[in-house]
Amino acid sequence: MKFDSTPIIQDAQISLSAAELEVLRRQYIKEGEYVTIQTKFNYAWGLIKSNETEHLELGIKLLTAIGNFKISNYSEARRFNNQLLKLEPRNDQALALKQLIDEKVSTEGVIGLAIVSGVVAVGAALIAAVVKRSK
Repeated sequence: MKFDSTPIIQDAQISLSAAELEVLRRQYIKEGEYVTIQTKFNYAWGLIKSNETEHLELGIKLLTAIGNFKISNYSEARRFNNQLLKLEPRNDQALALKQLIDEKVSTEGVIGLAIVSGVVAVGAALIAAVVKRSK
């Protein structure tokens, strides 16, 4: 017997009650900076099932920001996360994601600068060796 737990599109048509959505929201907030991927997904999926446009937008932005962060597309992650923060400026997870994005961009910028500096140094050494040899 095959068991498939993947959500189907028909599930998205059935809204959760306000109480059910509140349970997901509270779990999401309770986990704080250590919120699990499953909890994030559950909350976003619950929001997407809603008939309220604000909930739909929040769910889409949450999933999109997290997805872009995971594939290292930090500019898009930042864009969607900023939109999420416009809707919920005190959202702890969005604030934590903002910090993670900033740290990753900063770290990758430093690594990129170190690589460029190394290439320039090697190039300068090669030029100096060629000039010295030609004298």
